[in-house]
Amino acid sequence: MKRRNFIKNTVLGALTPTFLNNQSLWAMGNIDQKLLENENVLVVIQLNGGNDGLNTVIPINQYSNYNKARTNIALAEDKVIKIPQSDLIGLHPSLKNLATLMKDGKGNIVQDVGYPNPNFSHFRATDIWHTASNATEVLESGWAGRFLALDHPNYPEGYPSTKYPDPLSIQIGSVVSTALQGPLYSMGMSISDTTNFYNLIENADQPVPNTLAGKELDYLRQVSKQTNKYSESIKAAALKVSQQKEYPNLSLASQLKIVARLIAGGLKTKIYYVRLGGFDTHSSQTTATDTSTGTHATLMANLGDSIKAFQDDLKFLGVADKVMGMTYSEFGRRIKSNASLGTDHGAAAPMFFFGEKVNPTYFGKPTTISATVANNDNIPMQHDFRAVYASIMKYWFCSDSVEMKSVLFQDFNTIPIASASICGYVTANEPALSNTRIKAFPNPFQETLNLNFVSQGGQSSIQILNMNGQEVAPEINEEFEAGNHQISLNLSHLQSGIYLARYRNEEYQEVVRVMKK
Repeated sequence: MKRRNFIKNTVLGALTPTFLNNQSLWAMGNIDQKLLENENVLVVIQLNGGNDGLNTVIPINQYSNYNKARTNIALAEDKVIKIPQSDLIGLHPSLKNLATLMKDGKGNIVQDVGYPNPNFSHFRATDIWHTASNATEVLESGWAGRFLALDHPNYPEGYPSTKYPDPLSIQIGSVVSTALQGPLYSMGMSISDTTNFYNLIENADQPVPNTLAGKELDYLRQVSKQTNKYSESIKAAALKVSQQKEYPNLSLASQLKIVARLIAGGLKTKIYYVRLGGFDTHSSQTTATDTSTGTHATLMANLGDSIKAFQDDLKFLGVADKVMGMTYSEFGRRIKSNASLGTDHGAAAPMFFFGEKVNPTYFGKPTTISATVANNDNIPMQHDFRAVYASIMKYWFCSDSVEMKSVLFQDFNTIPIASASICGYVTANEPALSNTRIKAFPNPFQETLNLNFVSQGGQSSIQILNMNGQEVAPEINEEFEAGNHQISLNLSHLQSGIYLARYRNEEYQEVVRVMKK
């Protein structure tokens, strides 16, 4: 379905946000019969500011080059936490609780996720991630909003109803994420902060001043309580849960505690968005005396400890099997650190998935770091973030290829991030990455680069990228029969330097470095 038809076929209407307990609630969309058959819930954790992926997932197999590139902030090798998913990488020492989930088979890593021609502006990069657009296009709707709206073409007529009383998505925060914006309407509601949530379920309000404006505010609150479409279903779900596991006193943990309570209370909401900020670490990312401490270490502890508490609580509440969580950041940081004990805006970064039903695998290869790194060198992309969204739709929400393309506007290779049994697939194991499937020669090359690659059949693509992640030659994207293939690329227009050849074949991905003389 083309985007213009997708919008055309969506029912038009008007909706005015209501206000509850001094918080804006944009509440649109409910669960249709198709989604009711799949009770899986996705919890998305945004790491706002650009997380330094290289100090999050450390390439142990290239430790010498890693340490050389960022001597002032590199983590000591003996402090890096080993995980069973791969002996070639390790985690930041403050992620010990997340490492525990990895060791228990309840987590995985998708290495170096990004997109071609990355944008290094916080606002634009976030918009690209939320809308699933190309770097050169601007979309007004979000990927999750389009996904939710796809199953609700008649909205807002008939919503909410006795049959479908619950919001489709919830953002913990004052503004609903653009990712939840549908083609015409936002598909999410916002709980502005954790205090207001508990005020709602306890029928409590923050005091209002004894003024005319205060009396007006009190009146509006009373009206909103009577008219808000979803407050009663949220309150009813929350009140069904009388006991939860203990959470640390952390900003992310307090958000996830609410999410766990609503899920356990029976709310049929499909997607939750929460946020952890502070990742724009241009300076003082670590302390000079101990690189395992500092701003980034505090953020990593907040992330790992909150996720572990959330997962333990879900298990205690008996709903862990239907919840999968993921992390993402609008971009990563550069390979080389700066002189201020920090890192500057970069390109690709790792994503974590966690839950009882994730496929506990390491998807990708350790970040490639050369012996000589320039100040502006970026981490090469291994996986397109839109391929990750397609993988969520396919392996978690059991979407078919037509639905995936309707939401993402093009086909993407998928990654088996969740158990194959959820949606009836034969296997959820990614093809082994130990055997190289693409070779480049001559390397270094002068004008023509030859690429020899092995295809298992199906859709394949080859991209040539510079070290900033920008495409420098037209992408090859077509179907190849199973077997060996060779192509020759005329790259005489390129300047001398290091480039990346990225090969994808169905779920297999590989990046090789090439040099032009």
